[in-house]
Amino acid sequence: MENLDPQQTLLQLFLALRRRNRQLGIRELLDAVRAVEAGMIETADDLGELLGMLWCHSPEEAREFELIWQSLEQTAAAQRAKRKEPLDTIPPVIDRAPAQEPAPENTAPEPIVERPPTPEWTALPVRAPFFYEQSESAAGLDAYWPVSRRYLVYAWRYLRRPVADGPADVLDLDATVEKAAREGFFLGPVHRRRMRNQARLTLLVDQDGSMVPFHRFTRELVETASEESAIGQVDVFYFHNFFVETVYADPFLNERVAVNDMLGRCDEETSVLIVSDAGAARGFRRLERISATTKMLGRLKLRTRLLAWLNPMPQERWEGTSAQMISRVARMFQMNSDGCSAALDVVRGLS
Repeated sequence: MENLDPQQTLLQLFLALRRRNRQLGIRELLDAVRAVEAGMIETADDLGELLGMLWCHSPEEAREFELIWQSLEQTAAAQRAKRKEPLDTIPPVIDRAPAQEPAPENTAPEPIVERPPTPEWTALPVRAPFFYEQSESAAGLDAYWPVSRRYLVYAWRYLRRPVADGPADVLDLDATVEKAAREGFFLGPVHRRRMRNQARLTLLVDQDGSMVPFHRFTRELVETASEESAIGQVDVFYFHNFFVETVYADPFLNERVAVNDMLGRCDEETSVLIVSDAGAARGFRRLERISATTKMLGRLKLRTRLLAWLNPMPQERWEGTSAQMISRVARMFQMNSDGCSAALDVVRGLS
């Protein structure tokens, strides 16, 4: 990017938004840095679009971000113009002291007294203050926000497979009344076993590459399923674009896990949820990706039919890409509130 340091620019934006009480932390800053280091930024407009997508969660925040971004661009343009201004354009200083009358030849010259220059009064540059305006209109978001963390916490509550295998410490009132009526006297209450959620979930998450802008959403998806849900067993595996024989147990793609070992943890009651853009982010249609993904989906379907795919890209972006072909093999849904609800119905066996 000509005349623009992306690292310095995103740091200036980050600090400017923090000064306006924007809820941004180190995690959001690192996401933006990784996106820049991944080589996804080619122009200044790409950087502004990416940072707006990562950091703006409402129309007001997006509007405020746009004002700060325009201010930085104007400042950078002014600095470039200042560096290119030639030095010989400075006007010469003209001595406006009144001319002295020629002294007579016989008189001694008067001593010359230097007078201090008279200061010139000029207006100082004034920067217009920024006024935050609350918008009451229901305008569409300028930045794409798939789904909130709060919604994910709420949605995982529906993934349940209750089994009575807990301790027998729950009072069964109907059975107690029936036993007392049948025997004619009351000896003691009847207890039943406590219900436990024995649902098993396997998450397969696409990592790096075109999924870098969505790392925050995939991370929240994994965290809410693993730490803030009542699901009995959650297994998380990562891959890049597609996988054949190997997946990874960590988001940095360092700990290899054989696909056979991953499939060995799945049975007919295991819910499998795949999260990937499937090539829709960059608009590619690649036969290698389609072929490998189709084979992988075939192996998963031999284990379980509770399988769904969440795509963080809007559905209108799937057309003409690998995602359009893959969606014909797997139940693929857009990663929004309606899509997440439909995907959970599939992995629960209700659809």
